[in-house]
Amino acid sequence: MNTDWIKVMIAAVFEVFWVIGLKHAYDFWTWSGTIIAIIVSFYLMIMAGKKLPVGTVYAVFVGLGTTGTVISEILFFDEAFKLSKILLILLLLAGVVGLKLVTKDNEQEGAES
Repeated sequence: MNTDWIKVMIAAVFEVFWVIGLKHAYDFWTWSGTIIAIIVSFYLMIMAGKKLPVGTVYAVFVGLGTTGTVISEILFFDEAFKLSKILLILLLLAGVVGLKLVTKDNEQEGAES
């Protein structure tokens, strides 16, 4: 796995933070953290998209972010646990992993967009 895919994964972690922040922020500091998480998340995704296929980057970013958000809401914010929700998240992850596996990385050394 190259560093660009690691950027996508880190961006997805920050996506979880900002999505939760949009729901639960209540003062200057929590809103500031949410805004910082948005900036970091999109910056990393954009940087990864310069060298990787943008459609695949976005699908992986959203899939991992959605999964992390749903799991965080269940674990930390008393969201109801539903087997159907977990099965659909697993289906989403299977699609994201499948898309990643069939997409060829067109990374060229020294080529900047």
